[in-house]
Amino acid sequence: MNDVLHIVFDGAAMVAAGQGNILASRLIHRAHAEPGWFLYAPACALVEADRARPGTAEHVAALPGVIVLDMDLPTALAVAREDTWAPAHTEHAAQPTPERPDGAVVATAVPQEWKGKAVRVLDLSP
Repeated sequence: MNDVLHIVFDGAAMVAAGQGNILASRLIHRAHAEPGWFLYAPACALVEADRARPGTAEHVAALPGVIVLDMDLPTALAVAREDTWAPAHTEHAAQPTPERPDGAVVATAVPQEWKGKAVRVLDLSP
């Protein structure tokens, strides 16, 4: 059986990872060490995380196994419809694509922020 798991870190998950959150650390390790585990860091969420905890962007972007998602035209159009860029980019990244037909799970330390959104959430809060 070929299990594939796609996970998108929101800004809060990135900050939590930098603060030693064990669940976030395990996801980072798995994305680096296990075939079929993919971990994404949307660029807009990376900026938000770095504003909350300076140095986070460089740290997350340097991690092996973390794929930084740039802002291409479809992403820019999706983000432009929303009030906040980081959550919009994260939500857009979690939607199904040809590469991720089942979409991705949003990993977050603030799951209440995702209530009512059309995404699956992985709660990293302690």
